[in-house]
Amino acid sequence: MSRARIVLWLSLTLRSARSLCRARFMEGQSQGPPNPAAMENGTQPCGEERPPEAQETTVTEGAAKIAFPSANEVFYNPVQEFNRDLTCAVITEFARIQLGAKGIQIKVPGEKDVQKVVVDLSEQEEDKAELKESPNLAPGDQPRTAAVGEICEEGLRVLEGLAASGLRSIRFAREVPGLQFVVANDASARAVDLIRRNVQLNDVAHLRLRTWSFAPRMLMYQHQKASERFDVIDLDPYGSPAPFLDAAVQAVSEGGLLCVTCTDMAVLAGNSGETCYSKYGAMALKSRACHEMVSGEVAVGAGLMAGTTHLQALRIVLHSLDLRANCYQRFVVPLLSISADFYVRVFVRVFTGQAKVKASASKQALVFQCVGCGAFHLQRLGKASGASGGRVKFSAACGPPVAPECEHCGQRHQLGGPLWAEPLHDLDFVGHVLEAVSANPSRFHTAERIRGVLSVITEELPDVPLYYTLDQLSSTVHCSTPSLLQLRSALLHAGFRVSISHACKNAVKTDAPSSALWDIMRCWEKECPVKRERLSETSPAFRILSVEPRLQANFTIRDDANPSSRQRGLKRFQANPEANWGPRPRARPGGKAAGEAMEERRRLLQNKRKEPAEDPAQQAARLKTFPCKRFKEKRNPTEAAELQAKVHSQPPYSHQGTCQRGDQCCYSHSPPTSKVTTEATPSDCQNSPGPGAAAGPGVD
Repeated sequence: MSRARIVLWLSLTLRSARSLCRARFMEGQSQGPPNPAAMENGTQPCGEERPPEAQETTVTEGAAKIAFPSANEVFYNPVQEFNRDLTCAVITEFARIQLGAKGIQIKVPGEKDVQKVVVDLSEQEEDKAELKESPNLAPGDQPRTAAVGEICEEGLRVLEGLAASGLRSIRFAREVPGLQFVVANDASARAVDLIRRNVQLNDVAHLRLRTWSFAPRMLMYQHQKASERFDVIDLDPYGSPAPFLDAAVQAVSEGGLLCVTCTDMAVLAGNSGETCYSKYGAMALKSRACHEMVSGEVAVGAGLMAGTTHLQALRIVLHSLDLRANCYQRFVVPLLSISADFYVRVFVRVFTGQAKVKASASKQALVFQCVGCGAFHLQRLGKASGASGGRVKFSAACGPPVAPECEHCGQRHQLGGPLWAEPLHDLDFVGHVLEAVSANPSRFHTAERIRGVLSVITEELPDVPLYYTLDQLSSTVHCSTPSLLQLRSALLHAGFRVSISHACKNAVKTDAPSSALWDIMRCWEKECPVKRERLSETSPAFRILSVEPRLQANFTIRDDANPSSRQRGLKRFQANPEANWGPRPRARPGGKAAGEAMEERRRLLQNKRKEPAEDPAQQAARLKTFPCKRFKEKRNPTEAAELQAKVHSQPPYSHQGTCQRGDQCCYSHSPPTSKVTTEATPSDCQNSPGPGAAAGPGVD
């Protein structure tokens, strides 16, 4: 068969398969009662038998009221309310931008009209005369508005691919203005039935909240045409979103918003590097120095890896999104990247452009990390340079940027990545979200924490490759830990910039090189010296402290060392919302009720890898199996013969602890005094203590 015929055959096969999938999709969409409006708005009854109301729990969050089964059949985690509140705030500001370009103004409940009219006082009279002469504006020329609870025909088309109980979609319909429709999709028939009932419970059927039951990937693959794409796609799966990313970057519209949550932090933190590579196309590093991978505009960055795994996870997810988008001549632009609690959340816009895609290689970087002190270097995969005529020339980068051994401690390097090496946030967009949340604090239950986190993000240095934590720096050189203000002040006195990080409360970002940072720690060690004779000559601490500092650090506290968010006492990090909070178990059909049985299971599995505390009675019984010093001491032949005869007449095991302490006897107590030895006879040793038995001193 010729090559042309093979190509033709493959083309026809793919076209027929696509037509078949679309036909099946339309067939599934048209199933149900003859009322199409009921099907579209999600009021179609499900064929499954509805469980009794007594087995359900009603939860109110935001403007939505959700009923979900007490059994773990549909996933719900109340701790992620911050995630859902932040998503509503981000989509609201995205709608303001998108609809504002079309001349549509959105109205948010509780938000004042902040539009300002700038008037030139010298032209006031002329403007008044023009207003008098101009006729009344036609109704079509009036400024258009989009409010919550109204359908906007030119508004956003939103898809929640894994809706579960439908809480997030219902909140979008009730709290976010400027929406054309919302699709709440879930592959579970039980979840779809629950979504439809919650749609009726919240009376949002008239807002075109559609309920579909399709495999998320198939649903997004069927919306690849430009006219059928969604403006907002929200993916919040249980675990990894990797299986859905390829379909998502194709189903989102030009400049659309893609919201992705990852809760598989064990994989992204480096516990299984090969698994991370298979899912996200990057090797995650794991070490005690941990994984901050922040880089600025330079091709190679140097710093110290410390503190948190969440920023590594953010950059791996952004790299994976951009890599999948590049396959279709598309690229991503991060708006906001959040590390919170036990998950990471990214908000990116997706655009199309062949020229921009060529620059994607220069946005990714490999990481060379020292296994000893944690120093790291970033090596960009590509290089973008200016050419004649204003053109940009792309080429491969040169490397590696490090020697085989670390320049600070002499240890080897390990290789990780590729990672996203560009800034994580669009600070202008973050500022708009922060301003809107601050002006309307009653809109969200977690508004206080949103303000704190976004305030810290606006204070972060977006273009520096360094990230430090106080405890890791001190642990490396085995010295006491300086305060946050002391370290920040020392860096500011040395002429470097410094900021904090939203991901870790004791983290420090700075543009200082790692050599300057170790000089500061050497100066701190001179004020709080360590016992160097206890350090091994091959340890990183010994090699770092054996070098005299070139920079003389000044630890005097500066006024600008304390960031504004810290001075105002903003709530930047999560307080324990409830007992045993964190990731919930995966929802399963016919799951057990998450009640006393689940609590008992948590209690039994708590500290399962540690030895349980032994009961004192069991410990005494176990120690009685060892001979005590009284039994092992030397005796004269007559006493030994009497003891031997007594031993054979005693019950089992009594010969293993023959002293006056009885049950209090243990193998480690001190030998009896000579007076006790002469007065005590073998008959004094009993299996149970007598009324006058003395308590033993404690057990070794």
